[in-house]
Amino acid sequence: MAWIIRPLSRTLSSPCFRALRLRQHPDPTSFLCPRSYISDMRKSAFQDNMLRLLRKEIQYEHDRSAPKQPISRFDSFTVDDRPGEQWIRLKRKFGDKEDITIDATMFDGSVPVSNPTQDDEKLHMTFIVNISKGDGGNILEMVCTAWPDTMEIKKVYVRGHNRTHDHPYLGPEFEELDEELQNSVYGFLEERSINDELAIFLHEYMGNKDKTEFIRWLETVKSCIEKK
Repeated sequence: MAWIIRPLSRTLSSPCFRALRLRQHPDPTSFLCPRSYISDMRKSAFQDNMLRLLRKEIQYEHDRSAPKQPISRFDSFTVDDRPGEQWIRLKRKFGDKEDITIDATMFDGSVPVSNPTQDDEKLHMTFIVNISKGDGGNILEMVCTAWPDTMEIKKVYVRGHNRTHDHPYLGPEFEELDEELQNSVYGFLEERSINDELAIFLHEYMGNKDKTEFIRWLETVKSCIEKK
C-alpha cells in the first residue's frame, strides 16, 4: 500500500497541483466553503437573467414602434421636453407684454370607453396655463385638462409672483361660473392658441414621450446593474 500512497502524496504536494488548485479556488477558504461559491453563482445568474430581460424589453420597444425625435415647436410655442422628467414646458410671447407658460404633465388619469371599436380607456393629462405681464404684478393661472381631442378648464385663479399666501383663495370651480363667462374665458385662451388643437398636440407628444422615457428608464436600470 505504501507504494501507492507515497506517489499520491508527492502529487498532492507538487507545485503544479497547488497552482491548479489555487487557480480553481483563489481564496483558500473557498476550497473548504462551497456555500459562498454557490451563492455567488446564484447572484450572477440572477443578474445575467435581469440583463437579458432588460435588453429584450428595450429591443421589443424599438422594434414595435421606436420613439421619434421630440419636436421643439408647436404653433407659436417653443417646447422644452424636460428629458428624464414627467412633464414638459411650452412658452410663448403674446403681444408686447404677455408671457405665457404652459406646464403639462404626462398622462395622469383615464376614463373607461364604452365604444368597443376604440381603446378601453380614454387618457387625459393636466396642464397649467400661466399668463403674466412681466412687470412683477399678479399672474393669471388656469388649471386645464387635455383629452385626446379637446380641452377643459377646471380652475381659474390669480396669484402673486412671490406666492406669499400659503392657502390663497382659488375661486369657485370653473363649471360653476356663468355659462357666458365660461365661453369668454375659452375665447380668451383660443386667441392665445390654447385650444383643442393644443390638446391633440399634447396627446401625440406625450404618447411619444411616454415611450421615450420608458426606454430611457430601462437603459438606466440596465446600466446600474452592469456597473461594476
